[in-house]
Amino acid sequence: MRSTVVDTADFPVSERPGAWAGAMARAQVPQRVKSLETGTFAARIEMMPLGAGQVSVLSSYASVAAQRTPRHVRQSDPEMYRVVLVTAGEVGIEQCRQQFLLRDGEMGFGDSSQPIDIHAGDTPGRHLVFQFPKKLLALPHERLNRLCGQSLPWTQGIGRLFGQFLAGLADGYAQYTPQDASRLEVTALDLLSAVLAHHLDHDASSGGPAVSGASGQQALFLQISAFIIEHLSDPDLGPEAIAAAHHLSLRYLHRVFEVHGTTPRAFIRQQRLDRCRRDLVNPALDHLTIHTIAARWGYPQPAGFSRAFRAATGMSPSEYRATQRRFTLRSLAHGEEAAPGRGLCA
Repeated sequence: MRSTVVDTADFPVSERPGAWAGAMARAQVPQRVKSLETGTFAARIEMMPLGAGQVSVLSSYASVAAQRTPRHVRQSDPEMYRVVLVTAGEVGIEQCRQQFLLRDGEMGFGDSSQPIDIHAGDTPGRHLVFQFPKKLLALPHERLNRLCGQSLPWTQGIGRLFGQFLAGLADGYAQYTPQDASRLEVTALDLLSAVLAHHLDHDASSGGPAVSGASGQQALFLQISAFIIEHLSDPDLGPEAIAAAHHLSLRYLHRVFEVHGTTPRAFIRQQRLDRCRRDLVNPALDHLTIHTIAARWGYPQPAGFSRAFRAATGMSPSEYRATQRRFTLRSLAHGEEAAPGRGLCA
C-alpha cells in the first residue's frame, strides 16, 4: 500500500505553517499551526491508512506549536481517539485541563472532541500516531477521559507489545494489501485495548470500577501471542515451553486459546506459515532458498515444511513461489502494481 507524505522542507519557510495545517486537515484533525522560531519550522508526516483509522509517522518535528480550539472541534469533529508514541525528542501536550510532557519511550492518549495544545521545541522529534474512530474501542468511553493528559510508558510491560507492533506496522507498510491493513487495525486495537485496560485497572484504586475479567484474559492472550511470534524460529516452541515461560498450567493455556477458537499448536503453525508465505512471495528475498525461509520460521526439516505448507495452501512451496512470480510478471506487463501474495489463497 502507498502512504502520503508531506514534508515542510519542500516549501518556502513562509508557507510551511500553512502546508502543515493542510496536512493536519488531511489527517482529519484540523488545527491552527505556527512556528515557535522564525525560519526554523520543520515537520514531516507520513500518513498510512489502516482500515477505518490511520497510522502516521511524524519526524523532523521541531519548533512547532499546534492548537485545536473549541471552534475547530465544533467545525469538524471526526469522533476519533489518538495515541501518540514518542520515539525521539519530546513534545508538550495540554488536553482535558491537564499538561504533560511526552519523552522518548512514553505515550499519550487523546480525544478529537476535546481542544488540545501541542508544543514541540527546537530538538527534532519523531512520533508514531495511531488514530481511529471511537466506536471501534470496546472500553467504557466515560472512563477513558481519565487517561487524557497522562504520560504512559510504551517500552515496558504490556505497553511494549503495542509499541513494538505499531513500530513494525509502520516500517513494513509498503508490503501490505488493503485486506492486510484491515486485519492489522483489529490487532492494533486489541493491543491498545489491553494497554488502556491495564492502566484503568491500576487507576481503579482512586475510584471507579476496574475493567479486568475478559480484558485481563485478552491481555494474557496478547502477551502469549507476542511471545510466540518472538520465538517462531525455535523449532522446539510448543505448549509446554509457552506454559513454563508464563508460569501457567497446560490446561489453563489451552483454555486461553480456546476462547479465541484455536489451540497453541494451531496458532504457532498458522503464524509460521503466514510468514513463510510472505517471504516466499517477497521479491527482495528471491535469493533465499525455500529451505532457508522455512528454517528461519521454525521448520528445520524440508519434508515436514512441505507437508504442512501443502495442507494449508493446496500446493507445494515451490509451486506457490512460481505462481506468484508469474502473477507479478503479468501485473507488471499490464502496468499494475503487484502486491505480495495478491491473487493467491492465504
